[in-house]
Amino acid sequence: MTTLPPLEEAEISRVIEMAWEDRTAFETIERLFGLDESKVISLMRRHLKAKTFKNWRQRVTGRKTKHLKLRSPDIDRAYCPSQYKPKGSRQ
Repeated sequence: MTTLPPLEEAEISRVIEMAWEDRTAFETIERLFGLDESKVISLMRRHLKAKTFKNWRQRVTGRKTKHLKLRSPDIDRAYCPSQYKPKGSRQ
C-alpha cells in the first residue's frame, strides 16, 4: 500500500475534486500536494466508495488531458472558464 503524506480534510477534498476534473493533470496535483499519480490513485481508492472509485478509474484511464506530456499544446489551463462561477453570483 502506498504511504500518503498527511493531508488535512480540506486538502483531501481538493485533491479528489482535482482528480475528477478532466483538465487537471496529475503533474499539477503532484506539484501542489506532493502526490504522484500512484498516490492520487491510492487516495481515491481510500476515500471513495468502491463503485465511485471504479467509475473514476474508467474515466481517467487513457485520458490524455490527465498527463501534461500527452495533452495537446492547445490546452493551456487546468479548467474551463465556465467551470467556476464567481462567489456571490446567483444564476
